[in-house]
Amino acid sequence: MKVERSFTLPAPTTVRLATGFALGVAVVQCLPELPAAWALAAPAALLAASLWRGWPLKGALALGLIWAYGYGAARLAEHLPPATARQAAIIEGVILDIPSPQERGVRFDFAVERRLDPGTPDGWPRRLRLSWYDAPATAPQAGERWRFRVKLRPPRGLANPGGFDYERWLFEQGIRAVGYVRKSADNRRLDDGGGRWLSPRAWRGAIHERIAASLAGSPVLGLVEALALGVDDAITQPQWRVLRRTGTLHLIAVSGSHIGGIAGLVFLVTQRLCARSGLVRWPPPSVAAVAGMASALLYSALAGFPIPTQRALIMVAIAMGAVLARRHPNPVHILALALLAVLLYDPMAVLAAGFWLSFGAVALIAYGVSGRIAAPRRLWATMLTINLYTALGLAPLLLLCFGQISLVSPLANLLAVPVLGTVLVPLCLLGAGLSLVFPLAGTAVLKLAATVLALFWPVLDWLSGIPWAQWSRAEPPPWTLLPALLGAVWLLVPRGLPARWLGLVLWLPALTARIERPAPGEFLLTLLDVGQGLAAVVETRHKTLVFDTGPRLGPEFDMGAAVVEPYLRWRGIDTVDALVVSHGDNDHIGGAHSVLALLRVRAAYSSVPERLPEFPAIPCRAGQSWSWDGVEFAMLGPVAPSPKDNDNSCVLRVGGAHGSVLLTGDIERAAETLLVERHGAALGSDILVAPHHGSKTSSSPGFLAAVRPRRVLIPAGYLNPFGHPHPTVLARYSGLGAEISNTAATGAILFWTGGEPRLANQRRAHRHYWNEP
Repeated sequence: MKVERSFTLPAPTTVRLATGFALGVAVVQCLPELPAAWALAAPAALLAASLWRGWPLKGALALGLIWAYGYGAARLAEHLPPATARQAAIIEGVILDIPSPQERGVRFDFAVERRLDPGTPDGWPRRLRLSWYDAPATAPQAGERWRFRVKLRPPRGLANPGGFDYERWLFEQGIRAVGYVRKSADNRRLDDGGGRWLSPRAWRGAIHERIAASLAGSPVLGLVEALALGVDDAITQPQWRVLRRTGTLHLIAVSGSHIGGIAGLVFLVTQRLCARSGLVRWPPPSVAAVAGMASALLYSALAGFPIPTQRALIMVAIAMGAVLARRHPNPVHILALALLAVLLYDPMAVLAAGFWLSFGAVALIAYGVSGRIAAPRRLWATMLTINLYTALGLAPLLLLCFGQISLVSPLANLLAVPVLGTVLVPLCLLGAGLSLVFPLAGTAVLKLAATVLALFWPVLDWLSGIPWAQWSRAEPPPWTLLPALLGAVWLLVPRGLPARWLGLVLWLPALTARIERPAPGEFLLTLLDVGQGLAAVVETRHKTLVFDTGPRLGPEFDMGAAVVEPYLRWRGIDTVDALVVSHGDNDHIGGAHSVLALLRVRAAYSSVPERLPEFPAIPCRAGQSWSWDGVEFAMLGPVAPSPKDNDNSCVLRVGGAHGSVLLTGDIERAAETLLVERHGAALGSDILVAPHHGSKTSSSPGFLAAVRPRRVLIPAGYLNPFGHPHPTVLARYSGLGAEISNTAATGAILFWTGGEPRLANQRRAHRHYWNEP
């Protein structure tokens, strides 16, 4: 009898290789700067010694360091030359994906094929993110080749504690410059990318148009587009909140679970059909593996091959390859091989929370259901067990990454996985495919999918409305993650093993870690980075005040939801004791409605109370005052009504035992003169939040002489079109001997008053090598 030999590595060796490689890759992504190339000598020596002595873990660690360093250095080399930043350039290339509609135009990713400007230096980014404001009716479509006159700048996002790291996301996606299309006769379509039926990107664009036309006006249009194409632009903010609170976000976007689910479903159906047909030429499992891989590849192409699907494809390929090779490796072996393959393909994957959550979920499922002796269960009981295992096991990661855990997630996923994963995804894919060749049939299937989703959605909506559906707390210190993960694993050991309750003890550091709060008489001032706008938070021992909320940048995006609320959650705050909206300009009031909707607000003050109809705001005026925890709050302005909205801004002075701050909104010279006349030396403050973002119409010499600040904090946007702060104003601040900080350069600024005042900025404290200086 012929003995079949296996050429696979032993599982323990594979696990050591994958673990070491992943650790090496992760270490590089934590570096604030990439060291000089000579620093690779140490890991190269370790790699050589490991090959000689047979140390798989150490050798894989060294290889991971070298691989991630080289990959990161190559991506950094694709930078925008300083000489070309903010200058017009003519480029040609391909629209990479379905353009995303914006309030005044569209946004899309663009692959640069060539630059038409003579003498342009090498090293330009190959992938850009462009906005086209007031785009014409012939807006670009996915897969088309265009010529554009553009203005670019380095990728730079907002930097705030608890907020989304846009720069990291752009770097992970390979986007090394952003900009906009300028109005020009040079802007024109060159061709359709090789024929509408030969371009997968064009297929996506055509299907997107068919879905939008078939479900026009449907409240679940965005959800169907997300399930079919991975396009989530049309999902509303209330729908996002439902998905977050129920822990079902992973079921909407085209994710690894969808790719794996479709591949698994096609595998099982194909295997059963082959077995029943009596096919003997090829083994049914092999035919099913090929069909499963092909379906995963097709679904990923339909979704545009986003990074999560690329990882899922690699995992599916390894699993299906094992079937084709007639191997039966254990799940840990497959998971380790997949981890190694994913990081070899894209070491930037470790930057995404989804990478850790997807691998963690698969590992937990394998750990929870493999190799355990138990009585046969019903399908629903098995699914509930899997959901409980993943919910409990991933809780530490969710708490660290998002500061929130859905308590109804096991039940919500138990109901949603069969509906969304087993019924809706196949319906959406079938409708999408039919819409290209049989439009009427495709429309009918898409409407059926929308009907099923509309009938099921109230269930998720009801679950999300349960008061305790989501548990939030301040982000725990990173060092508490490892004990919490070990505790979760120990809680999930098979029943019968003693002292499982000790797992809860290991959770205690993460659950009980206390956030530092100011002492009585002290306060913490946080000037948030909201671009060209203002949002500040003042915390005392037990109270919180929010002064302005940043701008609204579109119907579905504002700084209240994107910056203010995440920061407060990061600090463990769900109640705003006072909200002050200085005046009605968008860059100050734009996020107020989200703050009022997402947080408990006890009182609100504003110079434009009529602009906050959902809350009975108090008109702010000079003379109002209150005291919290030994800290005094005094409203110093507006002193008198003004025809200029800026001069009607609320002006608030906060004074504690060891420091004071003056928050001024957008006041200009006239209001500053009135403040000096009424309050004089009482304006004196240690910190001045620059009036009107450092505009030349503000910060008059007489006003600055009265305030006498030691520090000036400027809330301004990076490369803002207004030129804030103005050089003459900066000269006045410097003439006072004041220390100047600008959120455009520093990100969020945190200032602790106390015996030893502390000033920290987000970009310095959390710098990574991909961050722009």
